[in-house]
Amino acid sequence: MRMKCFSFPLMGICALFFTLCACSTGEAAAAAAGQILGASSEAPVFLACRAASETEIDFQFSLPVKVVSLRFSPSLVVDSVENGSTVKVNIGQNTVPGERFTADLLAEDEKGNTINVLAPLRTRNNRVPALRINEVRTEYSKPKVEFIELKILEAGNLGALRVYAVGNSKNPLIYEFASAEVSAGEYVVLHLRTLDEANRDEYGKNLGESGGAEADTGARDFWAPGATKLLHKTDAIYIADQDDRVIDAVMLAENPDPWWNKEYFAEAADLLFGQGAWKSADGKIAGPAGAVNAGATTTTRSICRDETKEDTNTAADWYITVSSGATPGKPNNPKRYVAK
Repeated sequence: MRMKCFSFPLMGICALFFTLCACSTGEAAAAAAGQILGASSEAPVFLACRAASETEIDFQFSLPVKVVSLRFSPSLVVDSVENGSTVKVNIGQNTVPGERFTADLLAEDEKGNTINVLAPLRTRNNRVPALRINEVRTEYSKPKVEFIELKILEAGNLGALRVYAVGNSKNPLIYEFASAEVSAGEYVVLHLRTLDEANRDEYGKNLGESGGAEADTGARDFWAPGATKLLHKTDAIYIADQDDRVIDAVMLAENPDPWWNKEYFAEAADLLFGQGAWKSADGKIAGPAGAVNAGATTTTRSICRDETKEDTNTAADWYITVSSGATPGKPNNPKRYVAK
């Protein structure tokens, strides 16, 4: 399972749901199983799995193993399996970018220790679009919910892209996209609560499929499940691909304090700086004073990017709108602002 995704979101791997180790039979087997479950250094440990390409899925172990059985759900045709510390599975078909599967793999090492892995993964997406985080609402007043708007700069597919909000510290990964073709110039709105049965994700061509508050027929709407708060006035938001490359980010701070009051914000600032995704005005790792000042934002005063300016990955790119100035799914208006 992912740990501290806001800092190092498990480089290019999938989450582990379940692993079980066992040996042959009898008392010796029971003793060996106890050693394995006790994290013996002699037992293989499952480390990660990732879609290396459209036709290859890799499973990484601490020791060389041989695959005994492997099944995917939904079903995939397995052409070949290369055993070792990294098990390379070649599948006999190109897959849809970012399609979700579950792998059920049973493997054994040279001593006969076996390990059973049940793990979710998404197929490879090599058509990630260029995009920017374009507008953010951190406040909630029913029926208007928090949202993150993206502007698509180049056509591609959203499949397997992950949205992180570090302020949601127990689970900063707040959304993962399934396959969705997008075009240059499109606006994508990720609404951060689902309050209505009409709130449906628009993965197809019909942009009028979704209903509910602020669903826009001219934009592509998605809805985070549940009704809990996921975004805050002090936060770090970023979009990452399957290789944990940060595509875009924005940092927010309710107060321009000298230091972050939570370690996970400082770690996020370091991560985003290292990937060239966010910095302070003087080009250094951002503290709260180097984030967008979100103190004045409200339900109707959203945090907007100035679309008319070049992206500098700093707070200078952003402003807070006047009251009733939020524009989810539509172009921003940089002439209507109360604070920068």
